[in-house]
Amino acid sequence: MNLNKKPEIIEGGIARDERGQLTFANNFGMSDVKRFYMVENSSLDVVRAWHGHAKEAKYVFVVSGSAIVAAVHLDDLKQPNKENEIHKYVISAKEPKIFYIPGGYANGFRSLEPDTKVIFFSTSTLEESKNDDFRFPIDYWGKEVWENN
Repeated sequence: MNLNKKPEIIEGGIARDERGQLTFANNFGMSDVKRFYMVENSSLDVVRAWHGHAKEAKYVFVVSGSAIVAAVHLDDLKQPNKENEIHKYVISAKEPKIFYIPGGYANGFRSLEPDTKVIFFSTSTLEESKNDDFRFPIDYWGKEVWENN
């Protein structure tokens, strides 16, 4: 695990003119990305958490709607400390940004609006990811993580 890196926000923006709008994150380099996938929850009650990787890093981008996105350090891959700091953000398509989650962290999200779509860019192939997969219950770090407060 790379313990030197921490989750961070990569700011984006929107440029508008009479033709429409352009959404961007110009400081996001994709050189280490190997695949991507988009997730759309079936309801606002669904929480997809906690899913961690020792090596794989992810970049999270909300394409439409908004979501609570969170990450927590896995100091132990089998029984991480329940007191570890939770990096929690509300990310909205109206204020674009990318949430970087380094390897050694578990992550999850909950949609805050109907039709929220979230793209995950991964630094591992699907096969690599399957061999680097750690899962924990939704409430492992408390249910309040998924409240929008």
